[in-house]
Amino acid sequence: MINNVVIVGGGTAGWMTASYLSATFGPQISVTLVESKNVPTIGVGEATFSTIRHFFAYLGLEERDWMPECSATYKLAIRFENWREPGHHFYHPFERARVIDGFPITDWWLRQRGTGHFDDDCFVIPALCEKKSSPRFLDGRIFEQREGDDGSGLAGRSTMTEQRTQFPYAYHFDAALLARYLTRYGTARGVRHVLDDVTDVVLDQRGWISHVTTAEHGELHGDLFIDCTGFRGMLINKALEEPFQSYQETLPNDSAVALRVPLDMASYGLRPCTTATAQDAGWIWTIPLFGRIGTGYVYARDYTSPDEAERTLREFVGPAAEGMEANHIRMRIGRTRNAWVRNCVSIGLSAGFVEPLESTGIFFIQNGIEQLVKHFPDKNWNDQLRTSYNSHMARMMDGVREFLVMHYYAARRENNQYWKDAKTRPLPDGLAERIENWKVRLPDSQSIFPYYHGFESYSYHAMLLGLGGLPLQAPAALSAIDGTAAEKAFELIGQEARDLTDQLPSQYEYFAHLRKLPTP
Repeated sequence: MINNVVIVGGGTAGWMTASYLSATFGPQISVTLVESKNVPTIGVGEATFSTIRHFFAYLGLEERDWMPECSATYKLAIRFENWREPGHHFYHPFERARVIDGFPITDWWLRQRGTGHFDDDCFVIPALCEKKSSPRFLDGRIFEQREGDDGSGLAGRSTMTEQRTQFPYAYHFDAALLARYLTRYGTARGVRHVLDDVTDVVLDQRGWISHVTTAEHGELHGDLFIDCTGFRGMLINKALEEPFQSYQETLPNDSAVALRVPLDMASYGLRPCTTATAQDAGWIWTIPLFGRIGTGYVYARDYTSPDEAERTLREFVGPAAEGMEANHIRMRIGRTRNAWVRNCVSIGLSAGFVEPLESTGIFFIQNGIEQLVKHFPDKNWNDQLRTSYNSHMARMMDGVREFLVMHYYAARRENNQYWKDAKTRPLPDGLAERIENWKVRLPDSQSIFPYYHGFESYSYHAMLLGLGGLPLQAPAALSAIDGTAAEKAFELIGQEARDLTDQLPSQYEYFAHLRKLPTP
């Protein structure tokens, strides 16, 4: 077993990695994290997948411990606004479609309804989002009956690829506060924290990293080096010269401008979802935290300028944006060809990034860390471990790229050149054939991207039905099957949604209770 790991770069990626390795290996492996005092982290990635719970549970962190420290709230879905037409919205929830007589209820919806809001008819979560409900009661019970759930949010030591059920929520949090929290967690468990600038990456005669040189602490030697230097890719791309493969041809959004907007959340309310509102050159995210919202415009510079994007965002936010400093970000969309090269593993933005439309940035980090532990090398440095790791990471990112390309291709919106071009750009290999199949039969586990990428077939159903740009058909077999059971299921979903929104506290009320604050 190797016993000395050096992580270059802090932020969410660096401290998630350091904390996870310290929780996994304890004192058996020395972990050093070096980060600059002068290089700011991007720190706008505030929305996550439901699989993030495995990370916190693996570290033994209960929700009541870390969530108040990070201004965190719950996320049950993504709300897509104006992707079909102005004024239209739909939800992509963390909720699998129910199966009636062997067919998902979304198939039955196409057969028996076909108009209106599919999400309200087929899922419970959209009603909770509209009512701004918490997924937990004040005593900590989750709205779904889950054996062994005690309100702590702990799931035991498991990883995202082992998740067998769809957990109904993820989190929003302040990424900078989370990094600060994990800094305390990691250093308390033995992570050596070096605040310094890395001035050089030194390779040995084999071309492997021997050490990094810092301005004030000299040389930092290690067996395994982890590149968490963000889009710079200081180790993986610059020192080791591993090429970067762009997704720009299929995903043109390459920039973002973000604002942190303080609001009275008691009055504003905490809708438990991320909102993605389509714009003329991209889309705007809205993420409610406890005390502020995070918002930003993801856009393509080929279609608008940074100044115009900032004006659009400020107009969207309104008077609350006045005086708030904007953070402009240039995004590198794509992935490093191999995330692991020689004795260097890239995690986070250095490994790859697609635009944050489905909150995949932290998902990529978490999966990279978990797979590193599963593939952790010994002093023999078996090449097959690298090959397996690189294959997993490449397929995961390629799968997410395909899912996001489908969002734009299948959106009915076509009001300007940006949205028209979304229908004519080259499609990733295999996607065109899959889309033709989905037009006559909604996706299932056999007809979506064939490797793990975090999304199940129900997510494809939600997007295709919500975006409205592709002709979809119900299975012909349903015309010959009695639909009574399906109608009863629709009625049951509606009743469950009404009961839950009557019984659950608002999300603001829940977190005010957790923080022992007065509630309105």
